[in-house]
Amino acid sequence: MTKVDQIDEDAALARPDGFTPLSAEDEFARLLLRPHFAVTCETLVLAGFDAIERLTAVQPIEATGADRCRIAPHRWRAVLTAGTQHVLIAHNHPSGEARPSRADLDFTRKAADFLANLGIDLIDHLIFVDTGHFSFRRAGLL
Repeated sequence: MTKVDQIDEDAALARPDGFTPLSAEDEFARLLLRPHFAVTCETLVLAGFDAIERLTAVQPIEATGADRCRIAPHRWRAVLTAGTQHVLIAHNHPSGEARPSRADLDFTRKAADFLANLGIDLIDHLIFVDTGHFSFRRAGLL
């Protein structure tokens, strides 16, 4: 059972402690992930890494509905290439609110379980806004 399975959703939705303002030190987020996010459209990015944390794949996924992304099985396959041991999920909130929604918590729980069944670690789920990002890991939700 992952920590995300054990969280109090109401408390998690209120926690600001996973938020990090963007800074010059945040090179990975700034260079690899942030360019995938449009201001007005929610987009999700899957990034796969091997056992020594080398990037194996990056898969951007545009929202399928008005405000949420779904991941079709073939999109997972693109990231879960041979050698992928870790996955990072990131998406943006065009609204500017970095806190995770109930849908974000539910999605993260399901993604962590799915990946764990494959022997792959979900290393973090980041939610980007203009001024920074929220980290599920940093907030203690993974």
